[in-house]
Amino acid sequence: MKPRATKVLVIGYVWPEPRSSAAGGHMIQILETFLTQGWDITFSSPAALGEHKADLLSLGIAECAIELNNSSFDDFIRELAPDIVLFDRFMMEEQFGWRVEKHCPDALRVLETSDLQSLRDARHQRLKDHVKAHPGSDDFGTLFAPALEQEFQLMAETDLAKREIAAIYRCDISLMISDVEIRLLTEQFKVPAALLHWCPLMMVPPTTAFAPYEDRAHFLSIGNFRHAPNWDAVLWMKSSLWPLIRQQLPGAQLHVYGAYTPPKATALHNPAQGFHVMNWAEDALQVMTAARICLAPLRFGAGIKGKLADAMLCGTPNITTPIGAEAMGDAQPWPGAIEQSAPALAAAAVALYQDRERWNQAQEHGRHLLARRYDQSAHGPALLACLEHCWRNLAAHRRTNFTGSMLRHHAHKSTQYMSQWIEAKNRTL
Repeated sequence: MKPRATKVLVIGYVWPEPRSSAAGGHMIQILETFLTQGWDITFSSPAALGEHKADLLSLGIAECAIELNNSSFDDFIRELAPDIVLFDRFMMEEQFGWRVEKHCPDALRVLETSDLQSLRDARHQRLKDHVKAHPGSDDFGTLFAPALEQEFQLMAETDLAKREIAAIYRCDISLMISDVEIRLLTEQFKVPAALLHWCPLMMVPPTTAFAPYEDRAHFLSIGNFRHAPNWDAVLWMKSSLWPLIRQQLPGAQLHVYGAYTPPKATALHNPAQGFHVMNWAEDALQVMTAARICLAPLRFGAGIKGKLADAMLCGTPNITTPIGAEAMGDAQPWPGAIEQSAPALAAAAVALYQDRERWNQAQEHGRHLLARRYDQSAHGPALLACLEHCWRNLAAHRRTNFTGSMLRHHAHKSTQYMSQWIEAKNRTL
């Protein structure tokens, strides 16, 4: 008799949109890796359908809408009886973790963190404090890439960090897109390394020739406008960085692409200044390939940056900050430039835009970096091996994580009673 295929349930914070965000792209990469094993996948989410949702059915992935604080999920998961449950972001583990444990206690619980939201939020607050204390400053060197101990001090008192790291403990394994964040968790928060698995973007390194320097023009910036670091970068470009570039390159043009463009972003559109807000890109790789330089002046954020990985995939050198480059590179040369102030970013962008030889070198640096750090043929099997090992040794794995067991015991009880109270209250309305 043919053995039953491994059943995987994904509980998504949102329905994946790989053409709108790096998080959506990473989720599709994970799902495609599971499919290579013939695993039977169901993707569920309580979220409304997004404008650019991936066609999961065409991939052979079942879809199911679920509700928060509703016992209908109990019947659903009992009938499905998954072997592996993947929570997309810690909020989904908070909402559904106790139900999963109650009805499928032997299922491997996996958390896809995407990035450490508590780190991103702490850095955002630090940026706000800096801007308030130093109005008009365009040098953020003191904010970028501080020691891990300083990051810990920023995060440790926040409710968000306590919630997020508790969810990491409650799960059997957490997928971390950033090895810097793994170091932060293990060295500062003392999370056991056995609970974390490095799973960066998984890409097929390019082997064909890139579009050459002569066939490219203009600067490009791209990113989902709903993601706060992207919106902040656009505002900084508009107010500080882009005027400096235009002073040196009066004919320069910047094309700003992003999903879910709000009116406040459209209002920045100014062709006379060469600042073009282009809305959503139907094919992000196509517009990236047409550009000569990718600008990513991120002043805060976490995880790794899909736009910079896409730039390398397309052979487009980039100009970014230490936040943008964090966890993306290694000791080898960066495919562009990393700077900490608006004047330095502008000078690097202009120099790279005009220097064909340096531009070609940066392009090749990106090719080699993709092959070293993001090769799908390495990370896909490593992910599968990690999950298989944890699943087949689940009892022993859980015995080494008493803290997680303790947190599940206490937190899930309170979450369960709150959820049941909300459900009962909703029935009376």
